[in-house]
Amino acid sequence: MTLKQKLEYHYKAFDRTKLVPDPLQFLHRFKEERDIEIIGLIASIFAYGNVKQIENSLEKVINVMGKKPYSFIKNYNDQYSNRKISGIRHRFYTEDDLKKLFFVLSKELNKHGSIRQIFLQGYNISDNNVKNGISKFSNYFINSFIETFGTISNGIKFMFPMPEKGSACKRMNLFLRWMVRKDELDFGWWNEISASKLVIPVDTHIARICRYLKLTRRKNSDWKMAEEITNNLKKFDPDDPVKYDFAICHIGIRKLKF
Repeated sequence: MTLKQKLEYHYKAFDRTKLVPDPLQFLHRFKEERDIEIIGLIASIFAYGNVKQIENSLEKVINVMGKKPYSFIKNYNDQYSNRKISGIRHRFYTEDDLKKLFFVLSKELNKHGSIRQIFLQGYNISDNNVKNGISKFSNYFINSFIETFGTISNGIKFMFPMPEKGSACKRMNLFLRWMVRKDELDFGWWNEISASKLVIPVDTHIARICRYLKLTRRKNSDWKMAEEITNNLKKFDPDDPVKYDFAICHIGIRKLKF
């Protein structure tokens, strides 16, 4: 088989029945677009570390938010909500980081109505890809934290990475994949952004397998690697290069042979 045939084979094989283990499973628990969007952002923010750790942390957070996470975040301003978060941590996110994240998300949702609107205000359809949109989105939130609390922790900085500082922005690219692409895994609601503008979310699995497949020659898992892999995948599907992300990543997670 050619590489394109292999990629297409794995893309079709990793369908919705293979959703676990993946943070995307938590989005599929909800029906309403605004609930899925806010769970998507939070799930992507927590998507680092080993898969089991990610699942455990997200179970705790989603348990706190209940069946209507958008409403929970939008109305997040009381001591009762703070008490519910007590004791939740994830690697170097502290309980305080989580409380501040929810507070700022509440402030911004009440101002803009949705995460989509916040992202689109910094996105330019003429850009080559989502790089500038991610940068403006992260800067917007960092400034909102500084405006609200005066300072920001390292945990908050990590939540909102900057591509111009070299970060591969894996978690933000993951969130955008969920929101922009459309198939049985991804939701495809942000139709203002073309799937051709997405950049692959590079983690250790993507980096390792894509080096093996000669989709990248770069050693560092940075933004340039993410762009190089994406541009090479465009040779196989110029309109939707990131569709192969889930399959490649899960081949790595499950220690399968490509």
